[in-house]
Amino acid sequence: MQRQVRTRAIAVVSALGLVGVLGGCGGGDSSDVTLKLVAADYGDSADNSTRKYWAELVEDFEAGHPGVKVDVSVYSWNDVDRKVKEMVDAGDPPDLAQIGAYADYAQQGLLYKAREVLSIPVQADLLSQLTDAGKVASVQYGLPFASSTRVLFYNKDLFDEAGITPPETWDDLVDNATKLKAEGVKYPYALPLGPEEAQAETMQWLLSGDGGYTDDRGAYTIDSVENVDTLTWLKDELVGAGLTGPVAPGKLNRADAFAAFAAGDVGMLNGHPSLMRLAGQKGVEYGMVPTPGVDGESRATLGVSDWMMAFKENGHREAIGDFLDAVYSEKNVLKFSRTYDLLPVTQSASRVMAESADDKALKPFLDQLGTSELYPVGETSWAAVNAQIKKQIGKAVAPGGSPAVVLSGLQATATRTEGGGR
Repeated sequence: MQRQVRTRAIAVVSALGLVGVLGGCGGGDSSDVTLKLVAADYGDSADNSTRKYWAELVEDFEAGHPGVKVDVSVYSWNDVDRKVKEMVDAGDPPDLAQIGAYADYAQQGLLYKAREVLSIPVQADLLSQLTDAGKVASVQYGLPFASSTRVLFYNKDLFDEAGITPPETWDDLVDNATKLKAEGVKYPYALPLGPEEAQAETMQWLLSGDGGYTDDRGAYTIDSVENVDTLTWLKDELVGAGLTGPVAPGKLNRADAFAAFAAGDVGMLNGHPSLMRLAGQKGVEYGMVPTPGVDGESRATLGVSDWMMAFKENGHREAIGDFLDAVYSEKNVLKFSRTYDLLPVTQSASRVMAESADDKALKPFLDQLGTSELYPVGETSWAAVNAQIKKQIGKAVAPGGSPAVVLSGLQATATRTEGGGR
């Protein structure tokens, strides 16, 4: 054993008759182990590439674990999921992958359960709403790695010029957008339903209309009355009234909407923490408020998590567990979150950030995390549903489009895809 804390954890679990639930001595490890980790790059330049974060973490970890080496490969988000799939298909999966989805690999029986590789303190420290989203058939396989929520960003200068205040309801938002349009604002409200990230903007609006992709039991309810009403309102009151700018929502990507906001051309849009840096770099004075709902603040906001997962193929359970303890230490979770303007996935790091003046800018997002709802990533059908949302949802709000027809088609995709209903 390399660390006493893990030995004690195993002893406690063994006393309950659950021997082998946590990572321990053995598990296929030898005295010399090389772990392979494939991870996504959260940086936007060579200067802040995630390679630097991992290099520093690995150097520190290896110094305390002389029998373990960690080989990290970092790929862009455009490539990382595909790269891991290629490795799995070739029969040579990495020991660890930090990517966007885990459910398919869990369904194939390729992953360790979370309790097999995480020490008890780390399991207890992970935020519950994120660990719940990491479950397939009530068993956790996906380990949340980084998270974010959404709030409504608005351009303070444009609002001052139009003589308006931040919206609290949908009616307020339409009123504000109408006045911004009268002032010549290019995008009174930017509605990015293009293929890049349409599933995010869509889910945020569905939640604000008291709907969502699934019900409380996790069954798909994409074509619910609430969801149809929400998209009908969007189509008639925002898009149809010419309040969403010169680019059709189905053609507008999230990155382009963010860039337009940073250029001062957008009055309002839903955004995540990275927009703060982008807008700040361009000198845009912005404010942030909770997402408006039908009659007041939205009952929930969209929460997003990226995932770490541990593959069983190489049998390095103990070394994986030791490394994950380092990854999820308060120090490293805080460092990653602060470097990339993301929310921590542990209770300990969240408490530190909530109380730190240095992290004040992230507080609006932290405040939303407790009531956030995540994509149904535990369903293997989600990949197919997600792809169809990106292709189809823009048509629902286009001239002549039918929200009911589009949502019905998406529901059919979810139902006929394996695992689409529960």
